[in-house]
Amino acid sequence: MMKGKVAIVTGASGGIGKATAKLLAQKGAIVVGVSRHGPVIADMTKPADIKKFISQTFQHFKRVDILVNNAGRGYDAAIEYTDIKELQKIYTLDVAGPLIAMQQVIPIMRKQGGGAIVNISSATALMSLPNMGGYSSLKRALAGLSLTANEELKKDHISVSVIYPYITKTDFEKNTVKGKEISVDWAGGGNLPQPDPPEHIAKLVVKAIEIGTPSLVAHEWIKKLVINK
Repeated sequence: MMKGKVAIVTGASGGIGKATAKLLAQKGAIVVGVSRHGPVIADMTKPADIKKFISQTFQHFKRVDILVNNAGRGYDAAIEYTDIKELQKIYTLDVAGPLIAMQQVIPIMRKQGGGAIVNISSATALMSLPNMGGYSSLKRALAGLSLTANEELKKDHISVSVIYPYITKTDFEKNTVKGKEISVDWAGGGNLPQPDPPEHIAKLVVKAIEIGTPSLVAHEWIKKLVINK
């Protein structure tokens, strides 16, 4: 199913993005890996960069079959100390960037008869964890865009999926912006499993592409942690 498909993966220089790009390539896809330090260099906070790499991909391959929006950054801060300017900067990367990329590929996919978009959210979007309100709200926004787009684009045979990873063995936490007086217990306490390898999420991305599932969680037990009550 993947053989010959043209797939764009953002945040592809490491972690989930790199694992996803590798798995898609193994399955026969033509992968365009995008990152600030990768094979295709682009800054997902800059609309001009996003439009450029999608346009160049289409001009070269004459199609775009898959878009995986993985690029993003974390932000840990209590509501009281959330820095609005910092949150807005991360919004530009975590929400606006994926939205602009979607807007660029949708007309291409519609014209060619279909496609698949996968957006990487976070299990925090399903919870109300202290010190993660800002980041959680951004990932909820991305999930909302994804699920709504999936409904809007069904008629065009374009699936839009959102994936909620658990803690993953990547440099994500190291690159997360830390607010004032932060002590984050992401997992919410208890004896929970160890972080997942990024390859686990990559497999979910492929599953979402292949069957068009609107949403997938890294593990079913995550649903038990949902505390939006």
